[in-house]
Amino acid sequence: MATADEQIRVSGRVKRILDRHRAEGESYNDVLERVLDRETGGDFDDGFGRWSDDEADRVREQRSEAKEERKARMHRRSGETEDADA
Repeated sequence: MATADEQIRVSGRVKRILDRHRAEGESYNDVLERVLDRETGGDFDDGFGRWSDDEADRVREQRSEAKEERKARMHRRSGETEDADA
């Protein structure tokens, strides 16, 4: 077990929550890393570079098309026509 590089102050409520999540022999740092990884899905930059430019462009285009389809569907459901925006 490593020594602490820094200390942080937490409320009693937060400490109780951490205690509930701690496994046998696990440090508070271990608990925080495990919980934060689960909540955030890992480090922010873990996914960068996984898609080619073509793949990223294709996904952006599909998202744009899906957004337009959702807008049109909402207009139809509300009884408006798409020309009403013009």
